[in-house]
Amino acid sequence: MKLALLPTDWLIWAVVLVTLVWSIRMRAHPMLMENWRKVFLKPSAMVSGLVLASFVCIALLDSMRWVDPSRPGDNALSALDRALAPLVQARERRYSAPLAYVSFRKESMERDGQTVRDYPRLQFGGAQLQNPQTEWFGDVLERSAKALVKGLAAVLVLGLLLRWLFRQSPYPWPWAFAAGSLLLLLACWAVELSAAYHVLGTDRTGNSVLWIALKSIRTALVIGVLTTLVVLPLALGLGVIAGYFRGWIDEVIQYLYTLLSSIPDVLLIAAAVLLLQVTIDNHPELFATALERSDARLLFLCLILGLTAFTGLCRLVRGEAMKLRELEYIQAARAFGVSSFGIISKHIVPNLMHIVLISMVMQFSGFVLAEAVLSYVGVGVDPKTQSFGVMINAARAELAATPVVWWTLTTAFIFMLMLVLSANLFSDAVRDAFDPRARQKA
Repeated sequence: MKLALLPTDWLIWAVVLVTLVWSIRMRAHPMLMENWRKVFLKPSAMVSGLVLASFVCIALLDSMRWVDPSRPGDNALSALDRALAPLVQARERRYSAPLAYVSFRKESMERDGQTVRDYPRLQFGGAQLQNPQTEWFGDVLERSAKALVKGLAAVLVLGLLLRWLFRQSPYPWPWAFAAGSLLLLLACWAVELSAAYHVLGTDRTGNSVLWIALKSIRTALVIGVLTTLVVLPLALGLGVIAGYFRGWIDEVIQYLYTLLSSIPDVLLIAAAVLLLQVTIDNHPELFATALERSDARLLFLCLILGLTAFTGLCRLVRGEAMKLRELEYIQAARAFGVSSFGIISKHIVPNLMHIVLISMVMQFSGFVLAEAVLSYVGVGVDPKTQSFGVMINAARAELAATPVVWWTLTTAFIFMLMLVLSANLFSDAVRDAFDPRARQKA
């Protein structure tokens, strides 16, 4: 086996590695550790953190790709693709409702020598049923009961393990255990029924909606994380330089972000994405596969989103840097001959990092929603890339059909709600722990 990671895969794993190193080094800072302890003392932060961790694990599985050199035609499939191979292979001809055994729309077929219009049987969903009209409900109930038994057994083992590991822990583990148990039961139910049915139905091309939704998680997290990495150095660097040096440097930086703020974000992003698409179409030799072209467009979208979203945080950092530069200890450092770089790196930046951290965590959900909106209007990720925005865009025609195909939009809504709500709740806990004014109010 040979690794075949895409550029976004390398960046995601680099972020994971940097986060692990930073977590280890954070132990040397008692005040920082105390603030993070206050974050996870809130039940909402524990529950939302667990949900976010589940999404991150799925995204990491989808960011681990390899090929078999002995099979030249083998694509660079991810670990998630290989784990969900049964869902990918169980492809129908067209739409089918969740847990259905017949197609969603009638077709003309031969029956007893006559042409009739009826709902044809699915090739995969309920194929094991001999008499589906009488066996379907009992089969679904039996499989659900098996999933419940397996899930409860796993929950019992997990509960005993957590009780032994965290007997005297001050953290609200019962809340996290309850949320984890619910997620585990849902996962067991989906795995058990996916062996015989399409749990969340299929789309217009017959692909499993559950598979599309799980693949869309990586796209959402890549947009949120990589756009944050673009925003952070721009906002922090330009904001600190403008606030500390003032004068003509401040004027130039203010003019720059004011100019960017005056341009409608959607128009700028649309122009940049369309320009990239024209470049890709005119130079197909730059990318070997369609997957690499889609990944390049995703990476470019993160870049242009970051360039249009850093202005708000830059203003905030600039104002805080202007306030800090007038404090006594900064003037004392300047009087002792400390260089401007030393003052910025040792005094200015560390004292405004709590603001940057809070803003970054709170902007994450905004970037995820921005991808959905941009893909909905056709200037987001590549249409061949699985994302929540592409699912919502496809649901426009489905909602106008008769009968209404409702499960694609519903699935995208539920998954996005879980991701964005968890990010918002976690960001609220981070704000309360790291912002002294919010902590004093609480």
